[in-house]
Amino acid sequence: MRDAAARVRGGILGGAGVVALLWAVQVRPSARPDALFATAAHLTGLLAGYGVLVLLFLMARVPALEHGVGADRLARWHAFGGRYVLLLCFGHGLFALLGYAVHEGVDLIRAVRELLGYPAIAAAAAGTVLLAAVGATSARAVRRRVSHETWRGVHLLVYVADALGFVHQLAGPDLTAVAWFWALAHTVVAVLLVWYRAVVPVRQALRHALRVADVRFEGPGVVSVVVRGEHLAELRAEPGQFLRWRFLQRGLWSTALPFSLSAPVRSDTLRITVKGLGGHSRRIRRLRPGTRVLATGPFGALTAARRTRPKVLLIAGGVGITPMRALFETLPGGPGDITLLYRAGAEEQLVLRAELEAIAAERQAGLHYLLGPSGAAAGRLPVPGWGDPLAPQALVALVPDLAEHDVYLCGPPGMAEATRVALLCAGVPAGRIHAECFTF
Repeated sequence: MRDAAARVRGGILGGAGVVALLWAVQVRPSARPDALFATAAHLTGLLAGYGVLVLLFLMARVPALEHGVGADRLARWHAFGGRYVLLLCFGHGLFALLGYAVHEGVDLIRAVRELLGYPAIAAAAAGTVLLAAVGATSARAVRRRVSHETWRGVHLLVYVADALGFVHQLAGPDLTAVAWFWALAHTVVAVLLVWYRAVVPVRQALRHALRVADVRFEGPGVVSVVVRGEHLAELRAEPGQFLRWRFLQRGLWSTALPFSLSAPVRSDTLRITVKGLGGHSRRIRRLRPGTRVLATGPFGALTAARRTRPKVLLIAGGVGITPMRALFETLPGGPGDITLLYRAGAEEQLVLRAELEAIAAERQAGLHYLLGPSGAAAGRLPVPGWGDPLAPQALVALVPDLAEHDVYLCGPPGMAEATRVALLCAGVPAGRIHAECFTF
């Protein structure tokens, strides 16, 4: 995983270096203010265009990237890079505006009016506005207040923004020498997007003919959905992975959301277990048997392939038990090699409990339920000795040879990050902590 991530990061930075080189070979040295502004506008524009392509590439759902780097890490890179792309777009526009105003000897307001009279520049300005709208809805404070459907709909404007920017880039008077580069880069990314986000899902839908077979209530607000289909072995879905599910029923068909497999793939069935945290996931409880299903994937890298040690500790929080349950059943190991810690607020919140206990008994694996308030609340409890059951000393007490384990971790972001820090403090090397966080 670290090697794959390093290679991808290196490739992205290498591409940025190529863009900078293409800019450098075209630079005409000049100390005039308008030339300096124009040169800065040229560089920031090239890097902004390249950055948008990188953002699209990261979200193209290319299997090699999804399985090698991890979907959650790609999503974080995408969000992080988006901020820099917006800064580059604004910088490009500002430098271009100042360069034009100085060159023509006009004020900024007149410069704006005159520049927007050029169709290619107007297209670029519109594309920047669309990117700004996408960035605004992705800001943490706004993201919490808008539905996933609204956020996703606005996010699709990135494609329109890229198309408008592409028109602007090809129209630049000094880009003739690198027009082939932009055309090739856009073609490659466009083909990947169309293939993996449109062609592959349709092909999978026709091939596997998925339908809802059963909906089972597992606990307060939690249901398991059993999906039956054909040729499921061809999916090569591994325990710990997830698919993006679209249920073709009213109120559900418009959105595809990532849900992990909560059981290994059987001959003709897949199963997911969903907690109603949002409007879309709550509506899944109303699914009817026979509903057609579109599922793309599998995605994610929280699989047995990441294992490096004979002993494995699985840590799950809340509905994060779903991929852990599948791994708990399937990870190879003898008696005592596999241990599962399941964190929940109360006993009634434990999901798939009977299955977990049956697996533990059959495999002679360790199973511990860690119940009680979260760390912040636990710290305020007046009873001496009470505290966070995922604190370093608590983890070592449960698993004395913890530092010799691989650790798989899945849970809410706050719990997952706190547990990762606790594991590091307990002596587990960072390279043996395997986690994915599905907040994208």
